[in-house]
Amino acid sequence: MNTPIRPRGGLPRQCIAVAATAFVALALIAAPAGAAAPTDAAAAQATGDRAAAPAVDPFQANLRLLAAVRGADAQAIAHALAEGASIDFRNRLGETPLLALLKKKRGDLAARFVDGGADVNAAAVNGTTPLMAAAYNGDAAFVQRLLDRGADPAPVDRTGKNAITYAAGEGHTEVVRLLLAHGVDPNAVYRNDLTALMWAAGDGHADTVRALLTAGARSDLHDNRGKTALDMAKETGNAATVAALEGAAAPATAGR
Repeated sequence: MNTPIRPRGGLPRQCIAVAATAFVALALIAAPAGAAAPTDAAAAQATGDRAAAPAVDPFQANLRLLAAVRGADAQAIAHALAEGASIDFRNRLGETPLLALLKKKRGDLAARFVDGGADVNAAAVNGTTPLMAAAYNGDAAFVQRLLDRGADPAPVDRTGKNAITYAAGEGHTEVVRLLLAHGVDPNAVYRNDLTALMWAAGDGHADTVRALLTAGARSDLHDNRGKTALDMAKETGNAATVAALEGAAAPATAGR
């Protein structure tokens, strides 16, 4: 654990006391005859309590930021950042505030961190990135914001999934289209030989399946069990998905 950095504070109290005493003595000498001697309160006011407020301990500011993020407290987040909290300070799961807020579906608060220069590719211990979280949420506007700031769609997490497989599995067609337009390969193979098309088909997302097929996704690929996207669609019993995949398979079969 990091040792907290101690606040620097202002001048030592002894120096302040000496300065205050000297000021009072000078005031007594300079005061016109009959003038009331300054009281202790007046002396304190005259010195302006010049001791600067102690500098905020950066470690404590970071802890306050984590607490504010946990509570999705916009005011507390702003206060912690103003105190000097690190914009990319991580919690015990390795999540930055940006990622933690996206997991809470608080893109409104997460936007502050992106605009403030947060690392858009910082992954948690389990490999989850902000882009994966936004894609899973189906937040197309935030996915675009992250891509514009240099988010990489390629990394996979511990489960072997990435941004496009999360989006496809949840049926977030607009997000899938954004990622495809950003250069993601529609036929990329992930853990267990699964493709984005298989993830969409297996969860019965016909619109997403059609978007992937339009982008060139192959319906004849097999996973490590020997199943195609069509096989998975039939297992779920989604008629629209099955029809879309059978329509894609028919031209391929006819061309053999």
